[in-house]
Amino acid sequence: MPPTDEPGNPYVNVAEVEIDAVHPGRTGFILTGRGSDKADYRLEVELELPVDQRTRSVLAELLAQSDWRIQRRAHQPFRSRRLRERNRAVAPGDDESPASRS
Repeated sequence: MPPTDEPGNPYVNVAEVEIDAVHPGRTGFILTGRGSDKADYRLEVELELPVDQRTRSVLAELLAQSDWRIQRRAHQPFRSRRLRERNRAVAPGDDESPASRS
């Protein structure tokens, strides 16, 4: 997938995923694939309108042959759940444990 290095683009790449399989979901599709970072990804696509079986089959075939670039733009920097949990932990010197707080 060619990069999108547009000057002034406020979005940053989060993942580039090559779709390996498409499975039918309740109201759409579940796409699975491997990212350029070698991690496994699962994308859920929901359709807001009913689709007949033939159209659903064509969409599944097209999606199975696709690559996805996921980008994000945020007012705050991207922070992992682990970092957020660490920041919620008791600060050094604080004698009150998180479990005792109610």
